[in-house]
Amino acid sequence: MSAEKPYSEACERNREPILEVLRQVFADCKQVLEIGSGSGQHAVYFGAHLPHLRWQTSDLAEHHAGILAWLDEARLPNVLPPLALDINAAWPQQRYDGVFNANTLHIVAWPEVQRMFAGIARVLPRNGVLAIYGPFNYGGCYTSDSNAHFDAWLKARDPASGIRGFENVDALARSYGFELERDFVMPANNRTLVWRRLSVGPS
Repeated sequence: MSAEKPYSEACERNREPILEVLRQVFADCKQVLEIGSGSGQHAVYFGAHLPHLRWQTSDLAEHHAGILAWLDEARLPNVLPPLALDINAAWPQQRYDGVFNANTLHIVAWPEVQRMFAGIARVLPRNGVLAIYGPFNYGGCYTSDSNAHFDAWLKARDPASGIRGFENVDALARSYGFELERDFVMPANNRTLVWRRLSVGPS
C-alpha cells in the first residue's frame, strides 16, 4: 500500500458484511451515489464485487486526493472519481437509483442529518433504494454497552454528535416518501437500514 493512500481499519473489518447486504438491496440498481466516500476503500471494494453498478464516489474536496489514490490503483471502469459533496451545500444534479452511506449520521449534528435526507430526496427518484450503515439506538436505548461508551466518546468530542435513534431517522425518511424495507443486524453492534422511496411528494 502506498503512503499516499489513506487507510481505515474499520473499512477493512466491515466491508464484507456490508457487501453481502448490498448484493441483495442493490441487485436491480444501475447507478449508486456513495455519500461520504472517506478513504475510498469501500468504493473500490464494492465496485470490484458489484460490477453491474456504476459507483459514484463523493466527499468534501479535502478527501478527494485520498479517494483518487485508491481509484487510480484499482482502475475500475465502474467506479467514478469523487464529486464535491457537502451535505450542507449544493447537491449533484444527476439522479441515481441507489444511495449508500456509512458512518455519518452519528458524526454530524441532527440538522445536518435532516439536510442530508433532503439532499437524498433530490437525487433519488421513486423506487430508489437508500442503504445507511452505522450504529442506532432503539426505543431510546443502546443496543450494547460498547455503543453506550462510543456515544459518550462522541458527545465528549462534539456535543451535537451522537448515535441517532432509529425511530427519529425512520420518521425523517418517511417524511420524504421512504418506506423501511429491511433492518439488517451487522457485526460490532451496527445495522444497515434500507429504505425504498415510494412517493416523491413534498415532505
